[in-house]
Amino acid sequence: MGTKINVIVTGASGMVGEGVMHECLNHPDVEKVLVIGRKPCGTTHPKLTEIIHKDFFDLTPIADQLKGYNACYFCLGVSSVGMKEPEYKKLTYDLTLHAAELLARLNPDMTFCYVSGAATDSSEKGKSMWARVKGKTENDLLKLPFKAAYMFRPGYMQPTPGLSNTLKYYKYITWMYPFLKTVFPGSVSTLADLGQAMLGVTLKGYDKKVLEVRDIKAVAGL
Repeated sequence: MGTKINVIVTGASGMVGEGVMHECLNHPDVEKVLVIGRKPCGTTHPKLTEIIHKDFFDLTPIADQLKGYNACYFCLGVSSVGMKEPEYKKLTYDLTLHAAELLARLNPDMTFCYVSGAATDSSEKGKSMWARVKGKTENDLLKLPFKAAYMFRPGYMQPTPGLSNTLKYYKYITWMYPFLKTVFPGSVSTLADLGQAMLGVTLKGYDKKVLEVRDIKAVAGL
């Protein structure tokens, strides 16, 4: 690219978003990072600006502050456990597309990266509710007029040591990572890999728009 990049990160008060933000703040080609969240992310850094905004279904009050960014790493998401499809669709598809449509209008030169999930259903017709909704979200994001858009489908992600928002139950399973990495190399990666891969596709592009775990690790390793 030849220029510094300015990045928007959502979901930084969660484990995935915090890990991606961490990679951005420590990357030499990132000049500015804007975090948008419903609550403070708990991080301070010279590159970091934070906007606390409660309603992600209406970002128009902060639209002027979202101009001038050439990447968005959308890490905001909810679990489908216990949800009916209309509620999950609203919090996954509707929320994401609202934000993405606004950002595409404000920043047509933007690269948009969306954290989806392994086994997402691109056909939108399978039996798994969450996979259908994620598939529709991916498909419609790829239709928006961004410079580029990439869908990331991580599996298990080994958390980044020292960060604050790692889910508590991970302390019981992180010891298994060396085993999982050896036995299931196409299903596990690190959270750092995800952030580095997002930066990689922004800076250098990639020949696939949907990145599975092997793609994520390949781009992160470049």
